Amino acid sequence: MGASALGVTALVLAGLGTAAHASAAPAATAGITSAKTTAAKVTWAATPCATPKHQGDLTCNSFRVTGGTTAFQKERAAETGKTAQVTPKAAAASPTGYGPSDLQDAYGLTDAASTGGSGETIAIVDAYDDPNAAADLAKYRSYYGLPACTVAGGCFKKVSQSGSTTSLPTADSGWAEEESLDLDMASAVCPNCKILLVEATSSSMANLGKAVNEAVALGAKFVSNSYGGSESSSDTSYDTSYFKHAGVAITVSAGDEGYGAEYPAASKYVTSVGGTALSTSSSSRGWTEKVWNTSSTEGTGSGCSAYDAKPTWQTDTGCAKRTISDVSAVADPATGVSVYDSYGVTAGWYTFGGTSASSPIIAAVYALAGTPGSSDYPAAYPYAAAGTSALNDVTSGSNGSCSSSAAYLCTAKSGYDGPTGLGTPEGTDAFTG
Repeated sequence: MGASALGVTALVLAGLGTAAHASAAPAATAGITSAKTTAAKVTWAATPCATPKHQGDLTCNSFRVTGGTTAFQKERAAETGKTAQVTPKAAAASPTGYGPSDLQDAYGLTDAASTGGSGETIAIVDAYDDPNAAADLAKYRSYYGLPACTVAGGCFKKVSQSGSTTSLPTADSGWAEEESLDLDMASAVCPNCKILLVEATSSSMANLGKAVNEAVALGAKFVSNSYGGSESSSDTSYDTSYFKHAGVAITVSAGDEGYGAEYPAASKYVTSVGGTALSTSSSSRGWTEKVWNTSSTEGTGSGCSAYDAKPTWQTDTGCAKRTISDVSAVADPATGVSVYDSYGVTAGWYTFGGTSASSPIIAAVYALAGTPGSSDYPAAYPYAAAGTSALNDVTSGSNGSCSSSAAYLCTAKSGYDGPTGLGTPEGTDAFTG
């Protein structure tokens, strides 16, 4: 059996999944054709929240697939003898991207996901309101056989940056896509975790930062942030005001514009998460990864901060200050993840990519690993596991051009590199103190 199918089987045996994922889409609704049909090149577009509404706003780091045959569909074709294509601008009746069993299998998390996470809360911080967040989350989890996570059951909660459950921000369909992506990725990796969605009034750093503080005040020990923007001289003050939370694992997307630093990924108090392309392979792991890069202006972010000091646990010499990234996970839209969304779009299944996917995945891995030490900054944890089997070292690909004297800042290599950090998770051992 392939790695994806093994992951499905493991989920079914653990009571966390259904065999539906192994043959994801009915032929009548997924555009399935003969396997002899040449797989179409995957196309995608940035989600609307990737364009700032106002000068100085931060933007989300996500892309939605609009056409072609995704990695997930190619793998299903190998199993079924038929291939499928994503229809541009239309939702599919069944998933067209990787689901929980795939992600858990790829990152050695199947056992941990079946037994871990109970009592832990993952906070998702985004801007504006998604009115359909709870309903869309329920659709995703029900399809994959994950435990229900509802408001009534006390598992899911949505609040404003001030903690209100009734006075919420203005609804926004672009940010709603981002919120669906984030909620689904947290669910995929940590099905037993509670989820707190904190919606900022706008995508300014001040409002998003207040939302981070509210998430921590409400008890979340794991906070995912899938947004970013240009660095500024104010970043060190933002660090102190919004991201300096000992005992809390805060993850941030490294960015989607290729080589170059973003904030808050550059904060020395967060785990900066880069992006990879994830595909099945004949290796013992069953999967392979490389740096996600589409062009000189599109791919995972990395680089040297201009303002943030290097944290004590970083020892690379190419950056005098903070280096991005720390770790990584899947982000390439062509090897993207399955998401259910209905607000402002045709209700149904979409495939997303961008480092917006990798940040909540890593936040959920931290949650599976257990509550951080109360005085710890969990960004340090993976560095203690550098070079061990607890991390999948990504050694191929690049995300742009950088100095030849510090080529690792934009080119993958054995050990630490900028685009993928120390690598991707292989279980939870690298994410605990």
